[in-house]
Amino acid sequence: MTILDAPPQTLPGALAQAARKRGSATFLIHGDVELSYAGLEAASARVAAGLIGLGIGRGDRVGLLLLNRPEWVVLFFACSRIGAVAVGMSPRFRGAELGYILRDSEVKAVATMDSHEGCDFPALFEQLAGDSPSLEHLISLPGSAAGRQPGRLRHATYAQLDAHPPSGGLHSIEASLGASDPAMVIYTSGTTGRPKGACLTHGSMLASAAAQAAHMRVNQDDLLPLPLPLNHVGGITCGVLTLLLGGGRIDLLPEFKAALMLERIRRHLPTLLAGVPTIMTLILMHSQDNDVDFSSVRLAFIGGSSVDPSLLEQMRQRMPGATLMNLYGLSETSGAIVLTPWDTSDEDLMGSIGAPVGDAELRVVLPGSDQDVAAGEVGEICFRGCGVVAGYVGAARAGEAFLPGGWLRTGDLGRVDARGVITLCGRAKDMYIQGGFNVYPAEVEAHIARHRDVLMVAGIGVPDPVLGEIGHYFVVRRPGAQVTEDALRGWCADELSDYKVPRRIEFRDELPLTPAGKIHKAALREAQHGAGTR
Repeated sequence: MTILDAPPQTLPGALAQAARKRGSATFLIHGDVELSYAGLEAASARVAAGLIGLGIGRGDRVGLLLLNRPEWVVLFFACSRIGAVAVGMSPRFRGAELGYILRDSEVKAVATMDSHEGCDFPALFEQLAGDSPSLEHLISLPGSAAGRQPGRLRHATYAQLDAHPPSGGLHSIEASLGASDPAMVIYTSGTTGRPKGACLTHGSMLASAAAQAAHMRVNQDDLLPLPLPLNHVGGITCGVLTLLLGGGRIDLLPEFKAALMLERIRRHLPTLLAGVPTIMTLILMHSQDNDVDFSSVRLAFIGGSSVDPSLLEQMRQRMPGATLMNLYGLSETSGAIVLTPWDTSDEDLMGSIGAPVGDAELRVVLPGSDQDVAAGEVGEICFRGCGVVAGYVGAARAGEAFLPGGWLRTGDLGRVDARGVITLCGRAKDMYIQGGFNVYPAEVEAHIARHRDVLMVAGIGVPDPVLGEIGHYFVVRRPGAQVTEDALRGWCADELSDYKVPRRIEFRDELPLTPAGKIHKAALREAQHGAGTR
């Protein structure tokens, strides 16, 4: 159940209902700033009028390139109120990536900050505008440097948009919107070829958020510290929209920094914790010698990739009052579509990701085909219903990610038992064939991660002249640990079949991460391809 009287069809409808229910209650906390439910609705109405004043309307694309901050959320809802489409952009993207997104989505306006990690974004967008004919407007955020010389783009400030009185025609625009209208474009991380722009609708985002809010029993007493980027479903749907529908509060962090996250946990005792495995690992590691109290946490959920049992066990020890859940979702599912049941066993918690939520339907097919596998056999996981999108925008519009009937091919391999509980075996492209045997790196990674000296691990298949492919595993040791390659091989040999034991183990100080905080296996593959094989 959510706090809303009736299932809303659109994002502005959901915001209006939540504002009526919660009014002056705080929704967003950002540093020392608080924004209420009613305040968010009022601010988004003003900014929506400001966007209309720029000539932005229904179907126009507005890029959002910001760290997490309340203005991001206001702009998102402002776009939704006039039928414009928000395009998520990571502050970690640079010229080639941003240029592709601008052209592929035909972005008309971009709201951005001055700089991040040495990149001057206004100057970069001026440079990219020459090859992006649709781009007309650049919107700068509060705190941006004044006095920039305008170039090809027309410059506006967020303060100017926020100063507009709400448009008299806003209600009629909102009334014309429906669940199938596009609300946001989120680009996949581009693990193979060009990234694809998933087209999330008002209905798909709300369906996913409502299913998660109901399953997690989100309520008005809940507080979630949120470092996950809002340009990703982990931030906007699993965080903002889920808490909005449940009536809770969000402590919005600009980005994930372990020290900042722990400081906010001390200051605002959370009831919910969320993050990818990397985030949870670093939180636990950095909190070991600090007086961090996790006793207020009633529910902690991990998403983004398979979670190794050792991490879940550590969380159980540090958060004895918390229920632990795995969360599985994709950009193409608009957010969560699989969650751990409340009454799960320890075995299921450690070895599976859970079962579909909401009205999601599930199939398992042979990779590359439309043929269902036998019960309990490994195949490609497919979904439809709940938050599954209808397709992509731009160049990927005619892609082959969907089977007839609206079934989404996730690219993830797994098996499903008679209860509908899913065990992931890894990405289809991650599987390698060593000497004629299929090896799923997720299984090997989970075993290596259980070693007390291992902090992170990622495995890929690399060519081998004798066996065809072999496993190459990248390992980050825990601080002060001295575990060797031979020791880890022996650790694997004690429990795994001989063909699953890694032929190569490479120790690193860190692993590349995607903007969403997942281990970036594509970067590891590219590095190996560039270096050749030994």
